[in-house]
Amino acid sequence: MTPATNNDPLDFLNKNSAGMQAGTQTDLVQQLLYEIIRVKEIIIYYDSIPNGGGQLGSSILNELVSEAYQSLVNYDTVLMRKYYDLLLNCD
Repeated sequence: MTPATNNDPLDFLNKNSAGMQAGTQTDLVQQLLYEIIRVKEIIIYYDSIPNGGGQLGSSILNELVSEAYQSLVNYDTVLMRKYYDLLLNCD
């Protein structure tokens, strides 16, 4: 049995460092995917804070990312828009 090295279905987007290009038309799905990637980078920052100082922020953002993934899987456009707006304001 081969061990799974990466369970992230959006890993191919993580390798794209250019992000969203200015002036290009994008749809809600693509915008939400980029916001998920951006927030995942913020989660890494919170996880790196010593003595568990960023644990609360990290867990909240992880929950938001998880729910945003679920809205994509279910293709629930109302929830996708909601989580896009929420993730857009995360810092």
